[in-house]
Amino acid sequence: MARMTQTEIVNTLADSTGLKKTDVKGLFETLAELATSEVKTNGEFTIPGFGKLKKSHRKARDGRNPATGDVIKIPAKTTVKFTVGKAMKDAVA
Repeated sequence: MARMTQTEIVNTLADSTGLKKTDVKGLFETLAELATSEVKTNGEFTIPGFGKLKKSHRKARDGRNPATGDVIKIPAKTTVKFTVGKAMKDAVA
């Protein structure tokens, strides 16, 4: 089973809502910008019916270079994690 491409998602939503494809694509772009700014400022962003994006901090740690086996230092960094909401889990399961 192949996953849907961005074009297929936009086409499906445009057909089902009656909106133009450019409007649907613009909606996704605006949602992504909103999510980015909210995670930066508040540390999390909830997408109703799907789940939550949360800012997460990874500690610095030691790692290994797979080519040479040498120990290397991996610096601390900030990442984003997505947690699936209960409604989505129940609907898929």
